[in-house]
Amino acid sequence: MELFIRTLEAATWQNAVMTLVGAALIYLAVKKEFEPNLLLPMGFGTILVNLPLSSALDQLAGGKLVEGALSMFFRLGIATEIFPLLILVAVGAMCDFTPLLANPKMFVFGITAQAGIFLTMGLALFFGYNVFEAASIGIIGAADGPTSIYVSSRFAPNLLGPISVAAYTYMALVPLIQPPVIMALTTQKERRIKMPYAERPVSRRMLILFPIAITIIGGVIAPASVSLLGFVMFGNLLRVSGVTDRLSNAAQNELANIVTILLGFSISATMTGEKFVNVDTLVIIAMGLIAFVLDTAGGVLTAKFLNLFLPKERRVNPMVGAAGISAFPMSARTIQRMGQKADPANHLLMHAVGANVAGQIGSVLAGGALLAFLG
Repeated sequence: MELFIRTLEAATWQNAVMTLVGAALIYLAVKKEFEPNLLLPMGFGTILVNLPLSSALDQLAGGKLVEGALSMFFRLGIATEIFPLLILVAVGAMCDFTPLLANPKMFVFGITAQAGIFLTMGLALFFGYNVFEAASIGIIGAADGPTSIYVSSRFAPNLLGPISVAAYTYMALVPLIQPPVIMALTTQKERRIKMPYAERPVSRRMLILFPIAITIIGGVIAPASVSLLGFVMFGNLLRVSGVTDRLSNAAQNELANIVTILLGFSISATMTGEKFVNVDTLVIIAMGLIAFVLDTAGGVLTAKFLNLFLPKERRVNPMVGAAGISAFPMSARTIQRMGQKADPANHLLMHAVGANVAGQIGSVLAGGALLAFLG
């Protein structure tokens, strides 16, 4: 009875709010199928850590610190940056860079569509966040969950919870966020621009050399990006080498599944009521949305700018520029659907996939650049 009374006394309204947030994340995962592999463990973990005197978190008992399971996962996997890096290996193994290598000009959108990161960083600085917190908020615009977690765990671990929730939630909402932005920035005529796709063979040698070359070039330009970029490219090398199919499949399946569970659970250790329920959380989530919008706008406007100098038969459908964010393959599929809605004979998927995988590289380079200049 005494323990029950102490448990009730430890309960706060903030814990109750976060329990509802955890339930909402589970609802989005199960009912709406928004990033279920991460939001489901994150939502359930949020409920665990907000139960009064939860043993999932570190607790003082008799003057002695008793380690909680989720707190331990956080220290071992997030604080050491191991979990996000392992996820990047899986991401690299899942990426097919063939459409990008067959149409290299799509790489420009993978770079310019990261503009929202730096614009939102400036906005966060204006609102009074320090430069490290601002960089962590801006990186939400990368539309790359592991990179967002890696950078924020390095620069602003106190903001890791809301940044993670914003990054993965907005990634799942790409089909809802991007279309209104694209529609506002393009005309019906522009959305009907056809981009014939002539399949160009990409040699196995090129596919193998690409991840090695990108790692070396990125490492020379921004040494701090070596871990981020190198882990993605290592995963891709497992895929394209042709001699490590078992490892590639393990990275795409077993590794990705196990680490995703641990990652979602570990992040939830930061989502306690006293840390999460405040004005800062709402501001961060709002600025994360702004970052996504600006990234989409940056890609679209870049395509429109390029069209000023391209002959009519080689013009780029501006919607393809929006696929330069890292949310692969959701963004590419969104662009394909919008292209066919504008003109049923319009097939933009392969162009959009090229821009989308370029965005995966661009987001990692952007994260590495922030680490290089601020680390």
